[in-house]
Amino acid sequence: PETDHPRRAAVSSFGISGTNAHLILEAAPNTVPEAEEPQDTVLPLLLSAKTEPALRDQAGRLHEFLTQHQNIDPAATLANGRSHFQHRAVALGETREELLAGLKALADGSPSKQAVQGTVRGGKLAVLFTGQGAQRLGMGRELHNTHPVFATAFDEACAALDPHLEHPLRDVV
Repeated sequence: PETDHPRRAAVSSFGISGTNAHLILEAAPNTVPEAEEPQDTVLPLLLSAKTEPALRDQAGRLHEFLTQHQNIDPAATLANGRSHFQHRAVALGETREELLAGLKALADGSPSKQAVQGTVRGGKLAVLFTGQGAQRLGMGRELHNTHPVFATAFDEACAALDPHLEHPLRDVV
């Protein structure tokens, strides 16, 4: 029924394996929010390409697009939704004009305090073990003994990582 409070529904599920899930849904308000004032702060625009000429071309095309479309903010898409290739650049600016000047400088290949460009060089390997499988003592050993696919993958990981480690991976795990 309609009341003066938002409509809500909730579900809690307690799984046998120890996984718990809880969900609360609330109806969206019926009011239309007021339009926010445009912000002067501009996020950095990250560019990436396979070659330096392609990077300059991308900066030029983005400059042209943003000049024609005033209310577009592509910063999140450029940072998270695009591939990261070896040749990279960033256009910086506190105002839209500075940001566009940075893109223009990147496109022209000219120096500017609104633009930084570089090439990614090789680095060291980093490995992160998230802790999965450590819920109980001996779990990994049991998986290794009973599941050939797991055993093969684990043995390959040990062979690849052991030369880089102080102690063999199998002993640590």
